[in-house]
Amino acid sequence: MADQLDLFASHEPLPEQLGHATIQPVKARGILTKASGFMAGYDFTLNPYSGCSYGCTYCYAAFFARDQEKQDTWGEWVEVKENALILLRRMRTDLAGKTVYMSSVTDPYQPIERRTELVRELLKEMAPRGIRLVVQTRSPLVVRDIDILSKFEAVQVNMTVTTDSETVRRAYEPHCATTEKRLSAIKEVNEAGVPTMISLTPLLPIEDPHGFAAQLLDTGVEKFVVQPFHPERGRFVRGTREEALRVTREMSWTEESYREAVAVLKEKLFDLSEGKEGFAPA
Repeated sequence: MADQLDLFASHEPLPEQLGHATIQPVKARGILTKASGFMAGYDFTLNPYSGCSYGCTYCYAAFFARDQEKQDTWGEWVEVKENALILLRRMRTDLAGKTVYMSSVTDPYQPIERRTELVRELLKEMAPRGIRLVVQTRSPLVVRDIDILSKFEAVQVNMTVTTDSETVRRAYEPHCATTEKRLSAIKEVNEAGVPTMISLTPLLPIEDPHGFAAQLLDTGVEKFVVQPFHPERGRFVRGTREEALRVTREMSWTEESYREAVAVLKEKLFDLSEGKEGFAPA
């Protein structure tokens, strides 16, 4: 019980259900994982949750779930690593200068974070330890923690923004905040002096590349990264493929459309990278 009381700022018991997702506490064996694969440029990844209630149709993280049932129900469950803060506090490793990517297979600011404030407590622990942190999210909730993020010597907040179309967003990201809310949030983070980037990953069908570029620039963010999504070859979360493909076809979005849109964005944006290099540590 002491560990549980040490975990969440609210000290409230976890709900068994939050919206459409079931919530379950779990004991993790570790909290900082040696980075590999796409994130190999970092020292560690940090995932305070397993699963993600956003359940975006294209989410690659679904296919890292530990069994077929978890993959098939991706988006419908979240496991809270209730001992995450304790594990971090007990680490005696010198983390000064180490690069940490939060998060690689979940969103740290998904809805349950409002209840647990687990990420906020982890940030409080990490800030004085000299960690170089990159936070990847698609949630406006990140603005809540500007006060702590500002205390890091090296930090960057990446906001995922995938389209300018609400029709597309609802098809691919039905449980996420609107593009407008995400752009407003990253603008607030940027204006607070916290380094920022917008990740257009994957870039889904967009309606107006020129207008989209103007929206992105209005945030004041100067760093961007883009990656394509191949709807005909992509892997989809269970039961979502046909709706997403229907929307893509209706918008006549092809590989050529993607290249044309990226050409416009490269012309308009200050610093647009493509692929893995854009995710290098801050």
